[in-house]
Amino acid sequence: MSDIYRSAASLLVLRPVTASGIVAYQILLLHKPRKKDAWQLPQGGVESGESVEQAALRELQEEAGIGNATIVGRTEHVYQYDFPPSFRKFRPDNVCGQRIEHLFAVVGKDAPVRVDGKEIDAFAWVDRSQLRLYIKRKAYLDLVGRLYREALQNLERHS
Repeated sequence: MSDIYRSAASLLVLRPVTASGIVAYQILLLHKPRKKDAWQLPQGGVESGESVEQAALRELQEEAGIGNATIVGRTEHVYQYDFPPSFRKFRPDNVCGQRIEHLFAVVGKDAPVRVDGKEIDAFAWVDRSQLRLYIKRKAYLDLVGRLYREALQNLERHS
């Protein structure tokens, strides 16, 4: 059996904030209870029969309790990576890594967030300038920054 990549969906969720009459957007980050790379965007695997969009919205509902997000676009960039050998030896299948597709969504400024305290134990709405306080791995920080810029361009084109 040949190795395969697990299909996954990630959602950059934005909420509008207004300061001095100017609308800006904050990014939703979720915290997983682990030591490294704990802060991330809502994400998870695409289940059988689901589209990437359906998976992204389901994961957002499961991880953050948000059920009223509006998908406003997606990036062509796909983030694919291999699982480390230490992780693979515990997998009983031929999944060698993940292939994550990224979408953009907007929620209302007062959208409530509810985390389960187990899989996700905290959340933060952050300005673009605050990302480095949460995300330590440079490659992921660069990715989220790029997604944010692309999401804003997408919003400008459709407004």
